[in-house]
Amino acid sequence: MIRNIYFSTFALICITISSCYGDSIQKINHGEETKLIKLTTTKGNIVIKLFADKAPETVKNFLNYTENGNYNGTIFHRVIENFMIQGGGLLPDMSEFASNAPVVNESNNDLSNKKGTIAMARTSDPHSATSQFFINLKDNDFLDKKNAPDGYGYCVFGEVVEGIEIVEEIGTVSTGNKNGHSDVPQDTITIETVEIIKE
Repeated sequence: MIRNIYFSTFALICITISSCYGDSIQKINHGEETKLIKLTTTKGNIVIKLFADKAPETVKNFLNYTENGNYNGTIFHRVIENFMIQGGGLLPDMSEFASNAPVVNESNNDLSNKKGTIAMARTSDPHSATSQFFINLKDNDFLDKKNAPDGYGYCVFGEVVEGIEIVEEIGTVSTGNKNGHSDVPQDTITIETVEIIKE
């Protein structure tokens, strides 16, 4: 089953935020537990800071896929303008790579789904996240644990520190249906490599 963000009980709320990205980014001191990873995509590079101190199992899970090269050659397969971009599980032919066991939902870490944060995608089961992730295009506080009807919400485990303009560009591409999937970019956006650039 494809790991999609589950919306049956969520309303898609569009929140107006400052056009200045720096004003919306979360100011959190993560000390020595932070790691930087770089997504090299066909649209440009995105650098993400991972919060191992706030979401240790989620970050460990993400790094496992990264170190094994599973994300290399995958695509951003779901894009919803003014909401989020999703990737980390499908190949250009829309087939899904074999994922590992689901990871526990660590959404109780007090991190909010603000613009530029990265969180785990899942099904209606709160603890079903495997490899797929999404990057928020705006403040999506309704996805946070404290606002979630299911009591869990979506676990934030990092934030974009370079390349937010690339994320925003991806968020505006034309989308359609492909092989039974909706909101698929009409022109394939490939995640060529994902690598750790700072331990």
